[in-house]
Amino acid sequence: MNIALQPTPLDTHDQEAEYFEYSKAANPISANLITRIPYQSFPAALYDAGPSRVVPLDLSEALGCEGPATGPGLCANFVRLNAGDTLTLAPNATSQVFYVIAGVGVTQQGDASMAWTAGCFIALPGLDPARFTASEDARLYYVHDEPLLRYLGVTHSSDRFAPTLYPADVANRKLREAAADPRAQDRSRISILLGNRNFPQTRTVTHVLWAMYGILPAGSVQKPHRHQSIALDFIIDCPPGCYSLVGTELDADGKIRNPVKVDWAPGLAFVTPPGYWHAHFNESGTEAFLIPIQDAGLQTYLRALDIRFS
Repeated sequence: MNIALQPTPLDTHDQEAEYFEYSKAANPISANLITRIPYQSFPAALYDAGPSRVVPLDLSEALGCEGPATGPGLCANFVRLNAGDTLTLAPNATSQVFYVIAGVGVTQQGDASMAWTAGCFIALPGLDPARFTASEDARLYYVHDEPLLRYLGVTHSSDRFAPTLYPADVANRKLREAAADPRAQDRSRISILLGNRNFPQTRTVTHVLWAMYGILPAGSVQKPHRHQSIALDFIIDCPPGCYSLVGTELDADGKIRNPVKVDWAPGLAFVTPPGYWHAHFNESGTEAFLIPIQDAGLQTYLRALDIRFS
């Protein structure tokens, strides 16, 4: 018996496959396939008045990604919460960090309830919604990692840490202890890092986020440094004469070549792109305070942070 063989249809599972010559694809930024993270600053005027709300610091259009997003993996926000109001926050995120700029209130997430005042830090996981209620007009700086999960196409399914409060008086005492150390002036910066006992390898506030609370002393300079994590910087307080210089290269003297200048102001947030050299200056007679929040927890775990000093 002769059996007629049917022609085999072309395999349809290769329709999305592409192939690129190495030199045309190995560096997508240089090939203008993917954009650099832009310099950007966001003034306190965005949240100084008005109704209770979350104000995303959104650069998604410049980044070419779905928003809101301040960087490829993080979204920074200002939160205004008027007395008597409640806001419920429920991003698809694994990590959320808040700094209380002003005000008094309570946060509830699951079975946890935390009272906060100005100067407190709060770290929250993302599985359960969080309710913020203010008893006095409040403002907060808020960073989460929803853009990272959005890019990965995943949904947060389990928490890696419990809701954690860093009280203002304890954080301030620890910072002053660091400043009073006789060796403090020999260090690259005077600051403390917020940690969580669940992450002993990275010593970071969450497994994704890194948060620093620092002083820039009067008349001081923090020399140029760089790292592969994005820095979402917030200026708590500063006198006139404080600023940052940011650029891609150093000259032969270890100074930033053709820098962009970012003048500081109380309540300002600004973006320092990964891999860029940056230095901080205080040319006044009064100390200044800042909070950089970065995705350095993730970068450190990946062994890719690559922090360097000039």
